[in-house]
Amino acid sequence: MTNNEIIALLATRLSPKRLNHSIEVANEAKRLAKIYGQDEERLYLAGLLHDITKETLPEEQLKYLNESDIILTNIEKNALKLWHAKSGAEFVKNRLGIKDEEIISAIRFHTTAKKGMTKFEKLLYIADFTSLDRDYPGVEDVRRAADKSIEDAMFEGLSFTICDLAKQGRPIHPDTFEAYNEITLKREVL
Repeated sequence: MTNNEIIALLATRLSPKRLNHSIEVANEAKRLAKIYGQDEERLYLAGLLHDITKETLPEEQLKYLNESDIILTNIEKNALKLWHAKSGAEFVKNRLGIKDEEIISAIRFHTTAKKGMTKFEKLLYIADFTSLDRDYPGVEDVRRAADKSIEDAMFEGLSFTICDLAKQGRPIHPDTFEAYNEITLKREVL
C-alpha cells in the first residue's frame, strides 16, 4: 500500500482529529529519523499506522487479539487505552500484511514502552509524545529533549507518563517501569 492509500484507509477508521494526529506523528517520526539516522520512510509508515485501532470498538479489538492468541494482563484488561497498541500491531500484521517486525513492535509498544527498545521503537514512542498536535503541559520539555538525545526524550516521556498515571491513581504497566528504570540507569552511567 502507498502512504496515500494508508491515509485513505485511516480516514475510514479514525475521526478527523485522530487522523490528523496520525499524520502529525508520522511527520515527527520522519523528522526524528533524519536526525538519528533511521529509515525515514519506515518510521513515517509506523507513525501513520500507530493508532489504526485507537477508535475501534473494544469487542473488535479483542477479536484481533484473540485471533493472535494474545492475552491481556490484569493491568491491560482494566486500561482500555492500552488495547489499541496490541490490537493495532496485530491488525497491521494480519489484516494489512505488513511483515516488518520492527514496525509491528514499535506500534505494539508505542503506549507503554518496554525495556530493550530499539532506536526505531524509541523514535515512534517519542514522536507520539512530541507531534505538533500535542499541547499537554511539559510537551516543550520533551520536544527539546528529543532534538538533543533519544535517551533524554525517553526519560522525559516516561517520567511524564508515570507521574500522570500516579496522580490519577491509575495502575502503571510493568513495561513502563522497566523502560524507565533502564533509561534512568543508563543516564546515571553516562
